[in-house]
Amino acid sequence: MVDQRQVMNFRVHAQQLDRKRGSIAQTAVLDIGAQDTGPDGARWALAVRGVEVTALSGSELVLLWTVRGAPHLYRRTDVGEVAAAVEPFSDADAGKRIYDASKPLKAAGIDNIAALDDVAAHMRAIVTKPMGKGDVSGALAKAMPEPYLRFCRACNAIHLYEMPFRLAAVRAGLELRPGTSPPILQRITGFKKAPAAGDQFDLIRNYLRLLGPATPKHVAEYLDAPLKDVKQRWPEDVVEVKVGKEVRSILAADEEALESADAKATRLLGPFDLFLQARDRPTIVPDALRAKQLWPVLGRPGAVLSDGELVGSWRPRKAGNTFTVAVQPWGKLSAATRRAVTEQAEHLAAYRGIALTGVDFAG
Repeated sequence: MVDQRQVMNFRVHAQQLDRKRGSIAQTAVLDIGAQDTGPDGARWALAVRGVEVTALSGSELVLLWTVRGAPHLYRRTDVGEVAAAVEPFSDADAGKRIYDASKPLKAAGIDNIAALDDVAAHMRAIVTKPMGKGDVSGALAKAMPEPYLRFCRACNAIHLYEMPFRLAAVRAGLELRPGTSPPILQRITGFKKAPAAGDQFDLIRNYLRLLGPATPKHVAEYLDAPLKDVKQRWPEDVVEVKVGKEVRSILAADEEALESADAKATRLLGPFDLFLQARDRPTIVPDALRAKQLWPVLGRPGAVLSDGELVGSWRPRKAGNTFTVAVQPWGKLSAATRRAVTEQAEHLAAYRGIALTGVDFAG
C-alpha cells in the first residue's frame, strides 16, 4: 500500500517540479501537452519546471487544440506523433469528444470520425494563410451541410459546432498562434501526421507516468473518452498498487520511484497546471472545503505546492504598475516556506515582465 504523500511526491518528481533547470527536450509534460489557459498557462508551467521560457521561440513550440478541445503546448518537432496520439480511439470515442454535435450527425447517417475528417479537409482548404477563428468559422458555415451546423444564440448566427471545429484543426494540420484572442489559425509548416504514436506520446501511458497511480476511470475522465476504450488499451506493463482502499495501476518501470520519491520544492502552480489536472482530486486535496476553493466553477486560483503538499491557493493582483500575489494559506506556513513562496512570486513577476510589489499572506 502507498499513502497520499508518496503519490504526491511521485507526481512532483515525475513532472519535474523539483527541477531547477531543464530544456524542452527533457521536459516530460510536453509529451502529454501543457494546457495553455489563462496568463499563467503553458509557458508558466514550463517556467516552474526550470525551463528558461524567455529564450524559447515559435520555432521550438507549437500550440494545438487537443485533449478535451483545450489548447496545449508541445514541441514542434513532435507535432506529427502528437497528432497521431490525440486521435479518437474509436467512432464512439469521437462521438463522446464532440458532445452534442454527434446527435445530428448520427441522424444524418454520418460517422463521427468521418465527420471530423470532412471538417478537417474543409478547414485545410480554407486556411491558406493565417486567419482568425471567426473568419474560419464563417467560411465553414457556408461550406458545410446542415448536420454540421447549429444556431448560436450568443453570436446570433449559424456556425459549426464548437468541438468538431477544435478537434478537426490538428487533423487539418493547423496550429494556433500563441497570444491571440480570438485565436488565429495557421498552417503547420511541413505537417505530416505519423502513422502511429510511440510510447513517449501515448496518452494513457503518459497519464500513468505523470499522474499515476491511476485507474482507467481517471484516465477516461481526463481524456473525455469512453471507459471501455481506455480499458481496451490499458498497458500490459503495469503493476497494481493500493492507494487507500482503491486499487490502481502504475507503470512497472515507475514502481520503485513511487515507493521512494521524496520531492523538495516550492512552486506556484498555474490554475490549469498538469499537476492539478489529475482526476483523483480527493488524493490531491483531501479536505473538501479546500478542494472547493481550489476548483470553483468559475475563476480558478493557482495552487501553492511545498515539499510534495498543496498548502494553499494564490491569485495574481495587478493594478496599474503594481503587481502583488495574494496567498491564502491552508495552515500556518513556516518562515522558510514564506520566503520560498516570495521567491516564486518574484519568479512569476519576472515571467510576466513586471516588478513584484509584494506578497499578501492572508489568514
